[in-house]
Amino acid sequence: MKKSSQFAVVLSGCGFQDGAEIHESVLTLLAITKVGAGYQCFAPDMDQVQVVNHLTGKKISDKRNVLVESARIARGRIKPLSEFDEVPFDAIIFPGGFGAAMNLCTFAVDGEHCRIQPDVEKAVRAMHKAKKPIGVLCIAPVIVAQLLKGVELTLGQDQAVHEKVRKMGAVTKNTSHGQVVVDQENRVVSTPCYMLDSTVADIVLGAENLVKAVMDLIDKK
Repeated sequence: MKKSSQFAVVLSGCGFQDGAEIHESVLTLLAITKVGAGYQCFAPDMDQVQVVNHLTGKKISDKRNVLVESARIARGRIKPLSEFDEVPFDAIIFPGGFGAAMNLCTFAVDGEHCRIQPDVEKAVRAMHKAKKPIGVLCIAPVIVAQLLKGVELTLGQDQAVHEKVRKMGAVTKNTSHGQVVVDQENRVVSTPCYMLDSTVADIVLGAENLVKAVMDLIDKK
């Protein structure tokens, strides 16, 4: 029997205003399971850049750890990203949420001059060197835009964000709900999710289409 594909899923906390977008994260895990693949969640072991009360939308003074908060989504089955080894995995996926732009990189503050969190950079470069697919949802494409010059991707239809990402050397495409952009050369798949005014049904479609496109790249290796 053919061994099932294995995905690494990198989370950035728990909650769209300061961590991983929960719908995108959970529906990505569901999509992976529906195609018969397995997954292992990872997150950086670091303090969140900020903590937000998701009821009021206001910042609060609490300190929270990205790995500990991500464990809420992963039901405790998660590893520090510092332990990531690309060898057992066929692909890696980064859900969105402000955590992707604040904890996994500094795009939310520094825009096109953003820095990538060291464990994130190491994981992306290892997968790219091994020619293994990278999936990015919502705002997470800014990570690969900074690391893989000339990569083709989407961030929905937000032209201000697209302009910043083009300054990073990426090629951007406008997309609508559920659509994906596949960069065959860099083996990167992106979809807009909540970069658009989306419903949960739109996120299901985007996550499933992204995972299917990633599986196609795995099969073509």
